[in-house]
Amino acid sequence: MRRSVGLKMAFSYLGRGRSSSGDTTGGPTGPRFAILSQVRAYWEALREGGALPRRDQIDPRGIAGALEQVFLIERIAPGLARFRLSGMGINELVGMDVRGMPMSALFNSVARDRVSPALETVFRENMALDVELEAERGIGRPALEARMILLPLVSTRGLTDLALGCLAVEGPCGRAPRRFVISALHSEILLVARQSFPQSGPHAMISGFATSKSRFVQPQAEFSEAQAEFTPLRPPRGKPQLRLVKSGD
Repeated sequence: MRRSVGLKMAFSYLGRGRSSSGDTTGGPTGPRFAILSQVRAYWEALREGGALPRRDQIDPRGIAGALEQVFLIERIAPGLARFRLSGMGINELVGMDVRGMPMSALFNSVARDRVSPALETVFRENMALDVELEAERGIGRPALEARMILLPLVSTRGLTDLALGCLAVEGPCGRAPRRFVISALHSEILLVARQSFPQSGPHAMISGFATSKSRFVQPQAEFSEAQAEFTPLRPPRGKPQLRLVKSGD
């Protein structure tokens, strides 16, 4: 029943386009960047009672038509985030698997300084971002326009330190890597209800969009988290350094 209601909400959202608040102007509607509206509609449908969606609610089947352009980022420091998951379309733009890499790999140096404070608002102030982009041009790198959205998610720890993103491009990729400059950046204040998050119990992870906490490591390895083995300290050999002293001694 809940899935049926969620799908109705998503189709309703797609039909009316995106409502704006805060300092947002315009939105990713229309045929050029239609997949952005699909991802946003899916994210909206998961907002139970107005709360932010949780990571364990994301089912790739709900955004199957946009998966190649979808990614998941994790906040690692103020204004900084790294890719935890990425579609093949994102990897093609950078020329390699971006999992574990900083999100700033998509931008040139000037754009990085601009996107960093805006990125922090996604995690700290419950903001949605809509960024209009143009790729730098050069030999083998034709004109390429893009648009990106970032939507906050709550992690299994109960923190807003994840974001669901989608990067839609218009034009040939050309020679990788492609770096983007920011044409316009729009932020939207989200009205968020008090978050209700389960404190215990297993979280269902759907195959194809699951990131096992026990298997995440650095870029170039598979998206996994390797935990260092625990080696207990051994007591030194020889005479013990402590002895029992009785009050009668």
